[in-house]
Formats: sequence, C-alpha cells, structure tokens
Amino acid sequence: MKQNITRKILQSHLVEGQMIAGEEISIKIDQTLTQDATGTMSYLAFEALGIPKVRTEVSVSYIDHNTLQAGFENADDHIFLQTIAKKHGIYCSRPGNGICHQLHTERFAAPGKTLLGSDSHTPTSGALGMIAIGAGGMSVAMAMAGQPFPLVMPQVINVKLTGKLRPGVAAKDVILEILRIMTVKGGVGKVLEYTGPGVETLSITERQTITNMGAELGVTTSLFPSDKVAYEFMKAQGREENWVELLPDEDAQYDGVMEINLAEIEPMVAQPSMPDKVVKIKDLEKTKLHQVFIGSCTNASYSDLAKAAAILEGKCVHPDVSLSVAAGSKQVFEMIARDGILQKLIASGARVLESACGPCVGIGQAPPSAGVSLRTSNRNFRGRSGTKDAQVYLASPEVAAASAITGVISDPKDVVDVNILESIKESMDRIVDDRMLEAPVENTDDVVVRRGPNIQPLPLRGQLDDVISAPCLIKVEDNITTDDIMPAGAKILPLRSNVPAISQYVFNGIDPTFAKRAKESENGGFIVAGENYGQGSSREHAALAPMYLGIQVVLAKSFARIHHDNLINYGILPLRFTDAADYDRINQDDKLVIKNVKELVNKSEFVIANETQGFEIKAYATLSDRQKEVLLAGGQLNFIKKLL
Repeated sequence: MKQNITRKILQSHLVEGQMIAGEEISIKIDQTLTQDATGTMSYLAFEALGIPKVRTEVSVSYIDHNTLQAGFENADDHIFLQTIAKKHGIYCSRPGNGICHQLHTERFAAPGKTLLGSDSHTPTSGALGMIAIGAGGMSVAMAMAGQPFPLVMPQVINVKLTGKLRPGVAAKDVILEILRIMTVKGGVGKVLEYTGPGVETLSITERQTITNMGAELGVTTSLFPSDKVAYEFMKAQGREENWVELLPDEDAQYDGVMEINLAEIEPMVAQPSMPDKVVKIKDLEKTKLHQVFIGSCTNASYSDLAKAAAILEGKCVHPDVSLSVAAGSKQVFEMIARDGILQKLIASGARVLESACGPCVGIGQAPPSAGVSLRTSNRNFRGRSGTKDAQVYLASPEVAAASAITGVISDPKDVVDVNILESIKESMDRIVDDRMLEAPVENTDDVVVRRGPNIQPLPLRGQLDDVISAPCLIKVEDNITTDDIMPAGAKILPLRSNVPAISQYVFNGIDPTFAKRAKESENGGFIVAGENYGQGSSREHAALAPMYLGIQVVLAKSFARIHHDNLINYGILPLRFTDAADYDRINQDDKLVIKNVKELVNKSEFVIANETQGFEIKAYATLSDRQKEVLLAGGQLNFIKKLL
C-alpha cells in the first residue's frame, strides 16, 4: 500500500492495534510538552506514579500562560514547575522565553517524531512533518511515564494546495477558508495532511499558522511534508542534524481529498463568536473597532510582525483603537528589535506586550464593555477575551494592521500598496540563545521541589458506582466549549493548581449557581448537552473540576475528542443519546437513574430512567476495552497505578 506521511509515522510508532480508521491504536510518544496552565496537574499526576525520571526522548515544561503576576499564585507555580522539571529530567522554558508552540517548533520539533502536548494547539509542530497531538494533562503524564498513547485511528484527508498566495493574503486566510468549508465539527476523527505544489510556496511559520488553527476544526492533528523548506528552517535554528526528508509515497492513498488554490484565496474574517463563522472581507460591512491584537501562537512570527510593521510604517493607530502586539518568542522579539521592526510598531502607537499567550486566553487587554476586538489569535469564543459581551473577530496580521489604522475592519489593499509585502520573507538569520531554556541535570538527588500554598493535591474519585441516581444539574446547548465549562482569564487561571478553588467557577458564565448546587447535591449529578460538547481548549480542568463537584455522567449528543478522553481520565461516564430527540425531553433538575452501571459499561449500552417524568431513554458509550477498565477503576491514574 502506497503510504501517506501520517500512516508512515504512525506505523513506525505503533505499539498496539491495527491502523483501521475508527479502531483504537496505541503509539509510542517521543516528546511531550506542557504549559503552566495545564502543567501543574500533569506533573502532580506524574509524581504520583513514583517514577524518578521521564521516559521520553524530550519533555518540556513551558511557562507562557500565567505570566501576569497580580498575586503570589502564578509566581509560586513557576517555581514549582522549574523545580519539578529539574527533579524529573524535564526541560523548563522560563517565563519570557515565549509561547510553547512557537518555541517547540523552533527548538525541538523534528520530522517523523511524535509529540503529545497538554494544549490543543500542539499540532502547530506538524509544520515540520511530525505527528503532534493535543491531549489532557493526565494523558501527557502517562506518556512521560513511558506509557503508549491510545487514540482512535483517524481518517487521513489530503489537502492538496496549488498556486501561490497573492500579496496581502495570508496563511491565516487559508485556514479560515478551510474552517468555512469544514466547520468546527468537520475535522473530528481526521488528520489533515497538506500536499501539492502550493506547499513549497509556504514558509514554516505560514505552515505553523495552518496547523495551529487546524485545532479549531476538531482534527486529531495536521501536518506538512518535511522538505527543503523544513531543512532550511531547521538549519537556521542550528538543528539540521535532526532533519530527515519525509514525503508521501507517489500515489499515496488517502481517505478523502480537498483541493485549495492558494491564488484564489481572499482576505477572510471569522465573526463572533465561533472560528467557523467565516466570511470574505469584501462581504463584511465596515465594522468599527475598539481594539486590535497581533500575536498569539497562531500569528506572532517574524514575518507576521514584519508585514504588520510595513503596513503601519509612517502611520498612526486610529484614535478610537488600542493596538497591542506580542512576539511569539524571545527569539522573534530580539530579531524584530535588531531589524528595526519593533521601532516601526512602537512609532505607530502599538502597545508592546511580553512574549506570552496574554490576550488570547483573557489575560490582559480585555476589550471594553460591548467592545469590538479584531485579533490574530485562533479562538473567539464568547467571554474568552475577558469581557463577556465583547464581539471578537479573527483575521490575519495584515488585516489587523490595516484595520488598526482605519478603525474599521479593512482589506489591506484598500489601505496600502500590498506589493510592498511581497519582498518580506521569514528571516533565516535567527538569533539562537537557549539561556532561558533550562536543560535537565544528571544529579537530581539534592533537588527540592518547592510548592507554594496554591499547589493542592490532585483530587481523585473512587471506583464507579453501580447505581447512579442524581439530578440533571444543568442542560446546555450545542458547541459548548471548555471555556464555557471552565473559564480562563486573569482572575481564574491562577487557580489551576487548586482544584477546590477553581471548581467554584465551573459554568460560571452560563449559570453562576452551578458549583454551589453541585456541591449541595447529595449524589452529585448529570450534565446534559448538545452536539460537540467540550470543543476548544484541551484544558482537563473542564473534566477535573466537575468531577470534584460530584458530576458522574455527561449525557450529550456528541463530544469533542480531547474532552471525551479527559472525562474518561477522571472517571466521568461520557454517554451519547441513542436518539438525539431525547435531548428535548429532559429538563434541568429531573432525577435521572442508571442501574447496573458496571455491567452496562462493559456492554456500552445504557438505559436511563427519568424518574421525575416517568420515562426511559437509551444511551450508549463509545469505549475501547481499555477505556472501560479506566472508568471502572475510577480514572486513569488509579488504572495506571494498578498496572505499574
């Protein structure tokens, strides 16, 4: 069989199972990454396994989310992450070094390798021809312990690129167009593999934009070939020895094909409040702006900022607009300072932020009340910006810069001669300085892991009850995100290490009474949901905190991949309606009962009695044999500890 790149890498890392789409397989993981908002729980779980050092080729702890130090919590967590990394043979990227996804591609990503990260945008490293998958922190802890990573074998879709992007049109417009076509649910159970003559016209950082925001499609991952463009990028990083050519076989087989002519792509914008609400700029009425942000792991490369600066040069930000800019890494920050790009941005009136996630996760730069914000980041979910009633649009750096000048969402060609952008390329004159990246040490005997008062033990649940009798505590609609379940932002994110404290904010933006009602419910409760429940961020706290509050079952029409796995990892039963119409029959506060739970888990078919209204409905679970054992054990950590 002529193989595509995805199957080649999976085959070389296959530990268990057959590579048949829809079947569970397990693969060896070469590298892991965490970030500080998810890392503390990952390392507490790893520590609980009692293994002295990680069993991966490379594991990296990045500090890039909780960098705003408004209290002691984040600073304490940083010390914990630095010391536990040193104790267990893990690299630690200190605050200020940059955003994990951009950094990992710069310094560690390698063609043909596998990467598991506790962040949904881990597929960014697929730009260098590796299988990079986002997962919950518990799954990453297991990978650090040397356990194979289980996943459902995905379909592999060939996205064949032809042509070349025109000046003023960006890689961001490519992925927005794909989101318009496929929607946020269209990539579930799939890998997007990019091929075709158009690939060689895209730089690695442009490929990063596409693989990064592919996460919004719900895909398992996205990846590009490892070609001469990848070699030149890795050579510039001083890592050419890690490069290998990795291309699909001639006439490689795929499960589907999508063709995109880059020359036909136009500037696009995602409208509030979902990344797939995409329209062409020419079809969007002039929208007045209050704020523009250029940055995030999606669009904060050297060329992104250079093109924005070229548009802004000699001009001033509109008086009604606040423009913020953040480089994705310290490397890029130094390069734009060296080459005069930073000076142009400052001269235009841009507010320069540190190299961190910042506004993308609601940490700083929240829009004004009912404000309109245009961002180059990857998500515009309701309330994610830090302002509940803000209207957030997503676009390329070129569109963002042009719009910051005019004060309304604008096509770059209507503001400047976009031909000036043609000569701006991704710089290969990289500044390589790893002094902010702490390498593992040989002797860890004297290393003391330091824990501040915000670091609380990882809560676990007991074995699954054989009878679950509890109320429906909340009923929610389609496309509920992990931001809806467990909000982020500057006030809540510092509590990530303290589950009892952060659990008080579960569903806070939808129903502020939820946490109190859940804790007061004697037998915990059910969550009832629509389609694609748990889409978005990989944040396991969206499963962990509800578990702490007593949630035993989530009954939904369908689930996002990572959240479905996170629920299982924490012993919460993820059930699907057999008949989606039954969703309408259940009301909040209805008492729901499942008997013979342990027997039904093994059958994966369930009967749920609604004792309040006096009827029964059917549900099912999509569980592998391994997942059944995990649930019956009360979660992944209990299961693995028993195995070890």
